[in-house]
Amino acid sequence: MSLRSQLLKGVLEGCILAIIKQESVYGYELSVKLQQFGLNDVSEGSIYPLLLRLQKAGLIKGEMRDSPSGPKRKYYHLTEKGEKALQDFITEWESIRTPVEAILRGGEVT
Repeated sequence: MSLRSQLLKGVLEGCILAIIKQESVYGYELSVKLQQFGLNDVSEGSIYPLLLRLQKAGLIKGEMRDSPSGPKRKYYHLTEKGEKALQDFITEWESIRTPVEAILRGGEVT
């Protein structure tokens, strides 16, 4: 597993929760949105198991809806528990982002 994949593995769940918070999406649509943000190396094969895990944890809910161009699609939206998990992720992310960037840029200890 590449370093990028290892780093991404730790933050992908938070990214997915954030995208689903913005709007209900189905799996393929989520994959496309991740690519639009530059995460081209996240395969659909890794997204669907993660969606299943988030759903089993009660962080998201899936709902089957008609599609204008084919079979029904499962759209996901955040639950209240998912909203809390996303806020916790953002708090944790902010608590490590600033010091890590400072270290990587050779900043001073605060």
